[in-house]
Amino acid sequence: MKILIVDDHVLIREALRGVLKELRKDATILEAADCAQATRLVEGHVDIELILLDLTLPDRDGFVLLAELREAYPAVSIVVMSATDDRDAVVRALDLGALGFIPKNAQRDVMLSALQLVFSGGIYIPPQALGREQARTPARQTIAGQPLTYSPELGLTERQFEVLTLMSQGKSNKAICRVLGLAEPTVKNHVTAILKAMNVTNRTEAAIAINELRSAPSRTAKS
Repeated sequence: MKILIVDDHVLIREALRGVLKELRKDATILEAADCAQATRLVEGHVDIELILLDLTLPDRDGFVLLAELREAYPAVSIVVMSATDDRDAVVRALDLGALGFIPKNAQRDVMLSALQLVFSGGIYIPPQALGREQARTPARQTIAGQPLTYSPELGLTERQFEVLTLMSQGKSNKAICRVLGLAEPTVKNHVTAILKAMNVTNRTEAAIAINELRSAPSRTAKS
């Protein structure tokens, strides 16, 4: 596995290298200190699978780079790591296609758990973005909470729940079509119904809502 760390602070890159090596001992880790260097490395290493991206870089806005990378390299997973962890920044990053948002002030075990979740196909949303009073609770409870299983109380059909589960893994409509063997118009109809049932307006809000459900044992336990 080849991973690119994009951050202008050497100490941050060293810390992330240690965390990544703990999770993936055989990983090849590349480093970039700015957007220009990151772009060159991505162009030169087409087998990069994961990018850890800081939003505050010296030469360009990290959100702009995130959007460009998602457009040019849709198969590459991107996780944002930033000192700014307010809800607006988290939602914007997820809207642009990030598969996770890890605050830089997170403890080491939080980073480990968040990256493990991303490696397993999930999306990490920090508790700060869920708008909960217990925003600083331990990460292992907040990242995944109780496994979410189907329940009629969700207001979804079983097929819509399957679509929602894949949406929460960051899969596009086309990818969902391939996994479930459905036509794209059918998936679009399911997505529209899911957003309406969950009272949200877009996929990012749906991802946040699904994480809130996972961290609510009293509701998921009823299924």
